[in-house]
Amino acid sequence: MWSSPFGRVLRTWAHVDWILLGTAVLISLAGLVTMHSFSVENSFFDKQAIWIVMGISLFLIASLIDYHFLRATIPVAILFGAVIIMLMLIFFLGDITKGAQSRFNLGAFAAQPAELAKLVLIIVLAKYFARRHVEIAHYKHILVSGAYALLLFSLIFLQPDFGSAIIIGSIWLGMILVAGISKKHLAMVFILVALSGIGMWSFVLQDYQRQRITTFLYPLADIRGAGYNAYQATIAVGSGQVIGKSIGYGTQSKLEFLPEYQTDFIFAAFAEEWGFIGVLLLFGLFGIMFVRILTHAVRGASNFETLFTSGVAILFLSHFIVHVGMNIGLLPVTGTTIPFMSYGGSHMLTEFLELGMIVGMSRYARSVSAPRATRELGALI
Repeated sequence: MWSSPFGRVLRTWAHVDWILLGTAVLISLAGLVTMHSFSVENSFFDKQAIWIVMGISLFLIASLIDYHFLRATIPVAILFGAVIIMLMLIFFLGDITKGAQSRFNLGAFAAQPAELAKLVLIIVLAKYFARRHVEIAHYKHILVSGAYALLLFSLIFLQPDFGSAIIIGSIWLGMILVAGISKKHLAMVFILVALSGIGMWSFVLQDYQRQRITTFLYPLADIRGAGYNAYQATIAVGSGQVIGKSIGYGTQSKLEFLPEYQTDFIFAAFAEEWGFIGVLLLFGLFGIMFVRILTHAVRGASNFETLFTSGVAILFLSHFIVHVGMNIGLLPVTGTTIPFMSYGGSHMLTEFLELGMIVGMSRYARSVSAPRATRELGALI
């Protein structure tokens, strides 16, 4: 059977985690349906459908690659250097959209280097900690790894893309926790983060960014101005009630009271039309995805694969928490997308690429017994 053309196809894709891919596709379709329900005249649905197909293709291609080369210094250094160059070129060649200079306008589509920067940071930190895993108790490794993250954080923050900068910081913090940072050093990290936050509030944050945080603390203080987006999002989520208003009947989104429904507030638009039951199903899909990713992390062939896969889980979880939090009024509005669901080609292709890399690494994964896998998965969670 394996010698036939069909058999060879089955053998080629035998290693693919179809459950992981399936959850990503279902989440993408949930976003696609939500976009389509607003108006037959908008182009978001057609473009997003193309990005999803391209993302699935990229996933399948990426799953066939041998990623042992990422354990070497030179390829990782080249990737990191290339991202730094792209982020610097943004300030000279980038297109300014809604006050942020964060993307290259390539005509038919736009590319955001920040999405690639998140992936490259995960690779850099996975390589760094994989070789120094037993020395993680030494504070210098926290400082060196922090310097890598800080460079990317600064270039992205200055665009200004506050949401992506937060995700960069979350990736670094999450990965040093997975790598095994000591409690003493962890306390030092939180003190430094707190001091940095005070310094950024006083000397770095622009007025509109301070206003967003102030609006978070007092959401009803300016519902016609800075608090409008957050206020409309909470109304949309609450109005969905138990079973939702049905597809295409979301008044907050369909009548365009809810801004940026296809990106920043797609969760609110989804919740309005699908209700509490739909939100539970969506959360269930994300839960399955996170468990599958962490299962691959437990079975990583080496520390590098385990750290890389954990880093991708941290990336997705950070996006998920920040996006849902700002849609229900628990976090400031930062313009953060939700994985696989929000409109956009850059993040969609990168997210499918990351899943494809995880599956590709699983081809040479170690065998782990069920009880041990359960214990190690629990430790990661």
